Amino acid sequence: QSFAEKITGLLARPNQQDPVGPEQPWYFKYGSRLLGIVAAFFAILFGLWNVLSIITLSVTCLVAGIIQMVAGFVVMALEAPACFFCIDKVNDVAGMVDSKPLYFRAALYCSMAVPPIFMCFGLASLFGSGLIFATGVIYGMMALGKKASAEDMRAAAAQQTYGGNATPATNDRAGIVNNAQPFSFTGAVGTDSNV
Repeated sequence: QSFAEKITGLLARPNQQDPVGPEQPWYFKYGSRLLGIVAAFFAILFGLWNVLSIITLSVTCLVAGIIQMVAGFVVMALEAPACFFCIDKVNDVAGMVDSKPLYFRAALYCSMAVPPIFMCFGLASLFGSGLIFATGVIYGMMALGKKASAEDMRAAAAQQTYGGNATPATNDRAGIVNNAQPFSFTGAVGTDSNV
């Protein structure tokens, strides 16, 4: 086995369907899962650091740390449910979330990552929750799908007409000249107040 096959074998779940589809590259499929696991670990670690800020009597950082740790545990449960083998329903919940569209997971991760950053802005919350947000962004990019080829984009751009003009434009400024309107003043021009 190659190194990539070993990594994909470690990150794949038993009886896992391919929710992303064959059009996504393998490094998006498994890189997003690996980034989610790393993000969850650091979110829990830095969330604990924020919780320890109760020493400085910062209650908002305490609450932000708790929210960040819960977000880390949720991401870890969804990305690597094998880490929670002692809890029965984690695998079922992870399977349910895997069956949803990818934009659901992207919205979930991004929405869980934002509150700790606003509640206690610092490196610990920014890095811990920022990695979860980055994981959500990756899942959002995967939900958008594969970009079209250059030929398809050129063909789609050539078919579009703007402003109701049915005639094709010969250059970039043809529509500007055809749609130009003359200026007119209905009264005397006021004086400038030099402001």
